[in-house]
Amino acid sequence: MRKIISIILTLVVGVILWYLFLKPQDYQVNFKANAIPGTIFETVKAWNHGFDSVVPLEYISPSYFKQTIVVNDSVYVYEWKIGRVHDSLSEVQVNIKDVDNSINNRLAVPFSDTNFEKGSRKRLLDFNSFLKEHLEGFNYTIEGEAEIFSSFCACVKLKTTPENKAKGMMANYSFLDGILAQNKVQLNGPPFVEVLDWDLENNSLSYNFCNPIIRSEKLPNHPDIEYKRIFSKNAIKAVYHGNYITSDRAWYALLDHANENNIPIEKKPIEVFHNNPNMGGDALQWTTEVYMPIKESNE
Repeated sequence: MRKIISIILTLVVGVILWYLFLKPQDYQVNFKANAIPGTIFETVKAWNHGFDSVVPLEYISPSYFKQTIVVNDSVYVYEWKIGRVHDSLSEVQVNIKDVDNSINNRLAVPFSDTNFEKGSRKRLLDFNSFLKEHLEGFNYTIEGEAEIFSSFCACVKLKTTPENKAKGMMANYSFLDGILAQNKVQLNGPPFVEVLDWDLENNSLSYNFCNPIIRSEKLPNHPDIEYKRIFSKNAIKAVYHGNYITSDRAWYALLDHANENNIPIEKKPIEVFHNNPNMGGDALQWTTEVYMPIKESNE
């Protein structure tokens, strides 16, 4: 009998010690979201900038990352785990820890609905509203396998954060178009972006912003303009409607499609823009063709 009591006490003490000191979160919130993990990840990044003290997300993957939120004198760590259910639904688990008051929260949570719990729920309800509004601003469809166009082009090489990609394009749209027009270079299609490096861990994007042109012997020589040829290549294609700032939501959709269908791809999308954002208008009427190159069999 004493042995049984001793075992029970050991188990109880072990559970208490785990709960107070080893359990990874003080509180957990679970919900479903009508978006894929990559879209949720990018939306959390945008939502994160709304706090007074902005701490960059700690990136592990689009499905698992950590967010530090500073509110007054409190520091909270939100650990996001996102599971894709299908192409328009994800299950989200957020583990929340109050860095300076963890043990006090763990002692109080089982016995009352604490301000910590209420604040955590409200914050994530605010996020859900932010996400819902964001999702109303764009849509995309996956069209399957396609072929990337072939063209000679004039390009400006840029490096920004992914969310500033469109700003970099707009800053160079008139510059590139103006130089080509002054020198009577004939355009040969809509402008496009060729991604060179998509670095999610460091939130960095290197890309060429290009205009397809007819090759000639009298092309303007400018230190910021590079001439190159885009070669035709197999790809998977999406059509995106919305502001070019968030067109990378289609990139994540193509990555998911490739993963679900075991298609080996290069994470170097090409976007073709059929509307000039400088002209304004309803962004949902803007059309972007997005191609994710398929790896060649010998790569």
